[in-house]
Amino acid sequence: MTSDLLSIALANIWVAFLVVLLFGGSIFVHELGHFLAARRRGAHVERFSIGFGPPIFKWRGKDGVEYRVSWLPLGGYVMLPQLADLGSIEGERSADTAPLPPVSYTTKMIVFAAGAAFNIVFAFLLACVIWIIGQPAATGFTSTTIAEIAPTLKNAAGQEVVSPAVKAGLKPGDVILMVDREPVATFADIVEHLALSSGWTRQGERETIFTVRRGKEQLEVSILPILSGDESVRKVGFSTVAKLLVGRITPGSPAEVAGIKLNDLITAVNETTTLTYPQLTEALKAAIGRPLTISVLRANTPIKLTLISSKEIDVGLAIKSGVSYVHPNPFSQIADCVVKTFRTLWALINPKSDIGLSHLSGPIGIIDNFVAVSRAGLPLALWFTILVNVNLAVFNLLPIPVLDGGQMLFASISQIRGRPLPVSLMIKAQSTFLVLLFSMVLYVSFFDVRRIVRDVKDQRATEAVATPAPAAK
Repeated sequence: MTSDLLSIALANIWVAFLVVLLFGGSIFVHELGHFLAARRRGAHVERFSIGFGPPIFKWRGKDGVEYRVSWLPLGGYVMLPQLADLGSIEGERSADTAPLPPVSYTTKMIVFAAGAAFNIVFAFLLACVIWIIGQPAATGFTSTTIAEIAPTLKNAAGQEVVSPAVKAGLKPGDVILMVDREPVATFADIVEHLALSSGWTRQGERETIFTVRRGKEQLEVSILPILSGDESVRKVGFSTVAKLLVGRITPGSPAEVAGIKLNDLITAVNETTTLTYPQLTEALKAAIGRPLTISVLRANTPIKLTLISSKEIDVGLAIKSGVSYVHPNPFSQIADCVVKTFRTLWALINPKSDIGLSHLSGPIGIIDNFVAVSRAGLPLALWFTILVNVNLAVFNLLPIPVLDGGQMLFASISQIRGRPLPVSLMIKAQSTFLVLLFSMVLYVSFFDVRRIVRDVKDQRATEAVATPAPAAK
């Protein structure tokens, strides 16, 4: 018991360390870019802050810069009085900026862009690590070959309806090549393209075009997806081929007696090809109390074993997801994250899309995701950090006041006009968009909390079902 508690404590400490290092590091790297660029270009730096609001602690360095960690961990800032007036966000300045000389337009653009550039560099370095150590992916998410078609699907109202996959005539064995004429390489790509799809028929029904390979034919199939699931996103109703690897065997169980070993790959039950976990479950359920033949691959050698099941579906084995390691090069990783980011932004502003602000993650959701991926292992945590850094880079370069892109827009307009914009105009614009930005963060955070609460309830319900009730005395 003591060793188990110690293991859990150490695991939680490791997860907390990764979250602080990777999430906090992403913010730090962004602000470090502004800081180093400003120092390099000779601009005055008054403050370097991680977080907004009142400081938790602060100190003034020998270089005259005030360094602080603040209470609101929604980002950070470098106070640059020569470049922008952001007093409403960063707080009042302590230095007299009147004697400070103006800085050039080039300096402003370099300093404002440096934060995003450092995020991309940081993401690229992490992508190099992924390239070397590999990124694990469940085989069910790396295949685009349909294994099973769901006959029905629950819509957003919770009603069982005929699945769009059945209506469209999709078949097991079909290989999905493209969604809305964009290539897909994994099941995760299919899910993402489907969720962000914005096609509609003339009759006002949602439409997504699947390009599939069926035998030697290549077909374009029009599918009418429905909104389904807790997040009400477009779904079709099929699963792809997955590897069924044995991850645990109960001592003395029918599985052990039959000779099943760890890491055996189950391929068939009673000569029927088994491609998904639900198919395996149904095959075992149909053979309760009778001998059945289990076909497995062991070190690439096909073996047939006879399993005599008891009167229960549990035969004493647990399936782990088949895992394959991919080694995408750093450039393709960054490009993929950039494409994902812009595709999501387009879906967000496209009135024909089903994606809204409620589907986004704010700071709470991002931290929760960091915790989840950190528990799953370092490679996934690094992959998520790459995605977050690319998102930060793209988001901060949007031409919105308060963000770096907004400051670049102000500087560019001033350069074209030949004189600075009125300070009052910039302050009003920044204050307005600051309120809008924080309102959006609060709105998104509400849905983040709701998702977390829902996931916790689902997990507890699953644990309650899995835990047998104590025997009556």
